[in-house]
Amino acid sequence: MNPSNWIDLAQDRDTGIETLRAHFYQGHAYDPHWHDSYLVGVTEQGVQRFNCRRTRHDSTPGKIFLLEPGEIHDGEAPDESGFTYRMLYLDPHWLEREMASLFEDAPASHVLSFAQTLNQDPRLAHAALFAFGALHGQELRIVRQSALDGLVERLTSHLQWRKRQDADPRLPLVALRARDYLHAHCHRDLGMDELALACNIDRFRLTRAFKAAFGLPPHAYLVQLRLARARRLLAGGARVADVATDLGFADQSHLGRWFMRAYGLTPAAYRKRCSNLPD
Repeated sequence: MNPSNWIDLAQDRDTGIETLRAHFYQGHAYDPHWHDSYLVGVTEQGVQRFNCRRTRHDSTPGKIFLLEPGEIHDGEAPDESGFTYRMLYLDPHWLEREMASLFEDAPASHVLSFAQTLNQDPRLAHAALFAFGALHGQELRIVRQSALDGLVERLTSHLQWRKRQDADPRLPLVALRARDYLHAHCHRDLGMDELALACNIDRFRLTRAFKAAFGLPPHAYLVQLRLARARRLLAGGARVADVATDLGFADQSHLGRWFMRAYGLTPAAYRKRCSNLPD
């Protein structure tokens, strides 16, 4: 990571929503990774290039990017000036609860989904930036709540309900079985032999099917799964060393290297900014 890059992150004390403003200079910004939150971001300056949903996107000033939990994405700055952006990480339970109050007929068996990854809606951009400012600046509670109400209202035209756990028919069953196995055993020191045996297939065909389905080979997916869980534990105040041990990383340094590559922050820095606890 370029030492001149910077990240400013905070967490709202009432909702748990994280707000992040960051700048990355030309070149690599993030490795492919995902979050367990809904992401609403606005590019402030420069060109923010990222791959998501098998498509390369170039977000320029004023554009909004919307990612669902679990969507793999990366980041890079193709130009010398780099890029600056602001992001809100919305907890899925919070968002579904807020949206359900607007859509009383929303079926319980459905989950929220973004219609597009990248769009240009000035009113949504304004609502997102206003909500970001209210939360990041720790405004009065009534101001923060009003700003979030405005954001949720503007998001309604960009969200749709899709059936929960509706399996994509394009994904082979073996890839889905492998994914479920990784989720169930993510803290263990898994080997490809064990995963292939659980899926009743050889390692080579399993890797090809898994990568075709999810964009990452099984070992990389497992790392990202652990990082997503580490992020939540650290935000709750868990100690870095304990998180590394509990999630199967070799040691604290091993967790730190992967965490920095995915999020641009050390685990200790992330924990401190979200929990206000000392390192």
